[in-house]
Formats: sequence, C-alpha cells, structure tokens
Amino acid sequence: MALMNRQERRLALIVSRLVQANPFGQEWLDLEREALGQAFQSVGRCHVWDPAQPEHPNLTAISHRAEELVERLRRRLQRGPVPSPQDQLLYQDVAFYVLYRQYRFDFDGMIAAAMADRAVDRVEFWPAFRRRFEELLPEILVPCRPAPEHIFASFFQIRRAFAFIFRFIMGTSRAAMRLRADVWNSIFTCNLRRYLRSLYHRMRRLNTLIVGPSGTGKELVARAIGLSQYVPFDAPSGRFAVNFADSFHAINLSALSPTLIESELFGHKKGAFTGAARDYQGWLGACGSHGSVFLDEIGELEIPLQVKLLRLLETRTFHRVGDTQTVPFLGKFIAATHRDLPLEIARGRFRQDLYYRLCGDMIVTPSLYEQLAECPEDLHELVLFIARQVVGEEADVLAEEVEQWTATNLGRDYPWPGNIRELEQCVRNILVRRDYRPLRLPATASGATLPERLAAVFQQGWPTIGELVDEYIRVVYQRTGSYEEAAKMLGCNWRTVKSRIDRAHVRDDSLGGAAFQPHRAAASRPARCADRSKRGPVP
Repeated sequence: MALMNRQERRLALIVSRLVQANPFGQEWLDLEREALGQAFQSVGRCHVWDPAQPEHPNLTAISHRAEELVERLRRRLQRGPVPSPQDQLLYQDVAFYVLYRQYRFDFDGMIAAAMADRAVDRVEFWPAFRRRFEELLPEILVPCRPAPEHIFASFFQIRRAFAFIFRFIMGTSRAAMRLRADVWNSIFTCNLRRYLRSLYHRMRRLNTLIVGPSGTGKELVARAIGLSQYVPFDAPSGRFAVNFADSFHAINLSALSPTLIESELFGHKKGAFTGAARDYQGWLGACGSHGSVFLDEIGELEIPLQVKLLRLLETRTFHRVGDTQTVPFLGKFIAATHRDLPLEIARGRFRQDLYYRLCGDMIVTPSLYEQLAECPEDLHELVLFIARQVVGEEADVLAEEVEQWTATNLGRDYPWPGNIRELEQCVRNILVRRDYRPLRLPATASGATLPERLAAVFQQGWPTIGELVDEYIRVVYQRTGSYEEAAKMLGCNWRTVKSRIDRAHVRDDSLGGAAFQPHRAAASRPARCADRSKRGPVP
C-alpha cells in the first residue's frame, strides 16, 4: 500500500523542494505559487521575507497544509508497512519543514540574545525539540534519519543565515536579490541536502572572496557569512560548542603596516621583535574550528605577505613570528577587495596562485548606482535604514528631508560614486546643515567630468581618436561602476569596455601614472560575474 495518494505526494514533493531551495531565489517563489495555486498572494516582483515582520500569508498557508499532511502520514506509518526509501525521504523533509517552522521563533530569540551580549548558556527548549523530533521521526519508522542534535544545530544555522543575510543586505532590486541568493549559496552551497549530509563540517575549508566597488558592503557580506557558520550542539549538556557572535574576526589590512599585519594575523613568540613582551596568539590562532577570519582589502597586501598567506591556504597551517612550531588553521577564511585582481595580476602586484586559492567561492557586491537603476524605490528604504541608525525615532522625518534634498539638488540619476558609504555621509550632512556637497575631483583624478578629462588629454598633445574614445568609455565606466552597465549605456559589448579600460590603464602606467589614474574605488566585476550577468538577471 502506498504511503501517499497523488494529491498528498504532490504537496510532499513541493515541500521537499522548498526545504532544499534557496529562500532568496526565484525557485522559492515559484514553489509557493505551485503549492497554493489560486490561494497564492503575490507581493510583486521583489518577494523577500523579513524576520522582524509578521509572516506573509503564503508561508502560513503552506505551513498549515504541511502540518496536516505530516500528521496523516505519521498515523499511517504507525499502522502500515515500512515505506519505500523515496517515501521515507519525502516524509522526513515534510517533518523537517514542520519542525523548523515550529521552533523558528525560539531560534530567533537565541540570535537576538547573542547579538545583545546576552548569549544563553544552556538551550532551554532543546528537550521539547527533542521530544517533538522523536514524535515526528521515530527511528523505528525512519531508520536513516539524521541525529536530532545535528538537525537542531542545522536549524539554528539556517535561521542565523536567513536573519543576517536579510539584515545586512538591503534593497529589493534584482542586484540585491542576486546578492542575497549568492551569499546563501556561499554558506550552504546550491545543494542543501548534500550540505546537511556531509559538507557542514567541510565548508570552512572553502575560502570566500568578495569583490566589488568600495562602499558596497563587502564587510557586511563577510559578517553574514561568518556569523552563519555551523556550530555543533552537545545534547547531554544542552550547549552549543561556541558562541557564534564571538566567532567572526575582521582585520582591515590597509589600516596596518606590513610588520603589524604579520604579527596580528599569524601571532608571535615572546622576544620575536622589539616590543614582543609576551606570546601572542594572533587572529588565525584565535579563530578556532568554528570561527572565521575576514581580511578586508587583501589587494593591498604586499607580495612577501601574499606568499605566507598562500602557504596558509594551501596547507591550512602557519608559523607564528619567531616560532618554528607549526600551528593548524581550522576556521573559515574570507577576503575582500575593491581592486580588479586580474588587472593587478597582469601588473605583477598580486600573485596568480593566491588568486586561484581565493576564487573558488566568489561573491560580487553591486554598486549603489546599479541597484537604484534597477529599482529606484530602494533609495527610500536605504535612506530610512541609515536614518534609523543616526536619529532613531526621528528617522521618518529625516528620511523625507534627505529624499527631497537629493531629488532637488542631485537628481534621480546621481551615480553615488561612494556607494552606500557616500549615502550615509549625505544623510549625516543633511541632518547637520541641510546640505551635502559631493566630492569634486580635479581634472587629473578619476572622478573628473568628461570635458575636464578631454582637456587634460589635449594638454598631453594631440590625442588619437582611439584615445578620445578610451577616455569617454572610462568616464561612463566610472559613472556606472561596472563593465556591464557601461556597455548598456554605450550600446556595445562589455568586453569592448573592459579592453578599452585596460588599454587606458596601460597608457597611464607608460606615462608614469601622471595622467588619468583609473578609479580604484569603483573596481570592475571579474569576467565570471560578467558572463553570468550577460545571460540576464534572475527574474
């Protein structure tokens, strides 16, 4: 006798796919629509969930149907023969969905407490979770089930990832939606079932590289990944192995001298250099097996330190300064840069072998211009979010003032070359003096206007047509912040834009760097991302 009829199997298959789907991807929305049919309630093209807000009726309706289904199937399992392995797996996924939904707010409470420096020592609701797990998934009926403490730890990780991705990555543009989906895949891969089965303790060995223009929130992306790592749960003691809120370690390389970078990162032995009065563990040693180390601006790292970092990533071991003992690195390694690393490799400023150690998992943060070009309404949400951080309860009034001022004085097409960081300062300036003065770079700088740039070209002599075209393309590229957006405005292929930009860079270098230095803060996307965007955005 079959465990499920046709209608029940259809719902179980949909719920099973929901369990495995990326909640920030288009597939999730399609599955909701498939599960609910005419009862599906659309929220427009930007369908995202906010943990801080009441849940959308779609989720509530699917949860009710899943609860009813799992109860019917559980009673049949108790009466009938052992189902097929496929039916066991479907039932297990539906039970997981119901169990996760039942305890999601308990996990939210743990997240909020930890982020407020009030992390719980012992998880009080674990016994209730364990009883409910055994009720829905008794081992005699589902012999291949995972251990309940592993599922408990996995649910906590999933809930953290969902909360932090949504909290740290704002906007409803397609660019923001793609970024959230990319970060989710960076944590769990595109196959959640495989991750929960065997990859949860291996993903920390996969390095993550975050690239994009300066001021686009690369550290926030790194923080979302770092705070969402898997942390084992010990059932007898009712405790997690570590407090996730203390396991993310960020280092800004551009703020440290090369000597300090090596000491801060790798640690040192007492007496290794003047001032080393005691042994120092360093961030790599303090990371532990469940933490993460984030190196911001890795493109600024000097070649000798790149060599040491390469050895760390290849062998997962390192030596402290002044010590011969090998120390294992057990955590997750995350790096970020605004520089165009392929260009830096071509110039001999970044090691190619280090790049290939980093780029196995690459995330590209979009520029603010790109987000607003796709969804102008995002400006309101971003300004309101910043205003809440600055003035709290006066946020609505300040946000309205900022939007009115920018619309009147900057216009809807202002490119925001400083991205989110510039928008933050704009909000603060308007709060203080009801005025904001954007940075105006001189003609020899990367932010010069087109007439200024062309005038500077003619000061070097009579330019060729190709040189004039190069300067024009570079101005458009700096305005948009990406090869793809510049290509759209110019009506050409992104490869044409890139080749022209690269040629202009070479010409700058041949002139000793005196003319028209490229806009370093608006680094381009790498070719991998460009190929993906060329295929079209996720709907």
